[in-house]
Amino acid sequence: MAPSTVDLLFLTFNCAKALINTPVFANHLEVAFGQNATELPDLVVLSLQEVAPLSYAFIGDYFLRPYIERFDTAINLAASQHGLQRGAPVPAMSTAERTTQRKRYELIKSKNVGYTAILLFAKDPSRIMDIKEAEVGFGAADMGNKGAVGLRTIYDAGENGFAEMTFVATHLAAMEWNLPRRNANWASIMRCMTFGDPLPLLEMMRGGKNPTAPEGDAQGEGAGLLQGEQVAPDMDELRKQLHELSLFKPSSHLFVGGDLNYRISTSSPPPNAAFPSLEPGSENYYPRFFELDQLTREKAAGRTLHGLTEAPVHFPPTYKYDVLASDGKDEDEMAPVLWNFASHRYPSWTDRILYLDLPNWATSKQVGSMKVQWLATSTDPRVRLPTELDPEAWQRRMVARRRELLVGWSMFLWSTKEGACILATFLIASIGGYWVYRSA
Repeated sequence: MAPSTVDLLFLTFNCAKALINTPVFANHLEVAFGQNATELPDLVVLSLQEVAPLSYAFIGDYFLRPYIERFDTAINLAASQHGLQRGAPVPAMSTAERTTQRKRYELIKSKNVGYTAILLFAKDPSRIMDIKEAEVGFGAADMGNKGAVGLRTIYDAGENGFAEMTFVATHLAAMEWNLPRRNANWASIMRCMTFGDPLPLLEMMRGGKNPTAPEGDAQGEGAGLLQGEQVAPDMDELRKQLHELSLFKPSSHLFVGGDLNYRISTSSPPPNAAFPSLEPGSENYYPRFFELDQLTREKAAGRTLHGLTEAPVHFPPTYKYDVLASDGKDEDEMAPVLWNFASHRYPSWTDRILYLDLPNWATSKQVGSMKVQWLATSTDPRVRLPTELDPEAWQRRMVARRRELLVGWSMFLWSTKEGACILATFLIASIGGYWVYRSA
């Protein structure tokens, strides 16, 4: 594909299983838009964790709609405010006016695996082509209380060519001591997140079948061979096709974001532990703690986020906050929220976004010699996959999805007011039906 330029905003947010406050979220989005000069990005991708209560998240569809719609509203509200002078009052609009206002962004695709969801928005939906999906759960029994969900699409930039992009939203294992589990979660993503079922290709490689000719075909490309003679499969072509199904398709840009849950310690803080401070003059100013970041260390050791790059981290720790009680005097929902770091968790950089960077030869004038050297020595996952693909991943995911529906509906019926009403109605109808039958 010809190189192209796509203006992309990729955000990650843990929803804490609650409906977002739309105006507040829109205000934060508008700040993010404001860092992009005067133009709105072509694409906005949201990686969401704990998007809704577990029963709703497991059932999905109708139950998730109110949660997803608020993000749609927030993004378009932020886009409508973009370009207004900072500090200027936002034009007042009624609910009806907001509803009829022309939307700047269309929600092209939303997909979730349990608690984790990914939303793809575009200014021009006609430029989005060929969306593929992938998913993996690595919670209990492969369900999606923890998991990852991906979208792969091609963006048509007109005269500037096409760009293929892969987006992954994920939520890895929590708790300080669970570092090996977080690495194992990432390994599951590499093995099991495929944008197509790898089993047929793997069976061809194992069974020696020719993937280019239908079984039993004695004509076409096979004509001229002795009857019964089997054409050997092109193993290189099969490996290429497998690689293209994987997370690390060589022709696709890759972005991974979410609540990765990597911490700065493998244990909880003791009493009077030194905590990161936001004061530049403090001896505990937060950048000094980043050298303890598990993600940075584990990635450098080749145990997680293989081949991915992260922009310099200049923001404070994103976890874990305690919101302080309001005195009730300020009822403005847009007022700053007072908070402290939670005392039972080390503040850590848990929310992260990484990407698969271009190799250095791709931006060099000495493309030929540098490419050969890179291919010969590289551990880049676009050259060789860090791990083999799981041939049964798709089948296990289908089984896990059935479990999610069973668990989701059970939780909904027994632990929510709506479910209790449904059970009560069913019970009353059953009793009524029984007495009608006995009276007949």
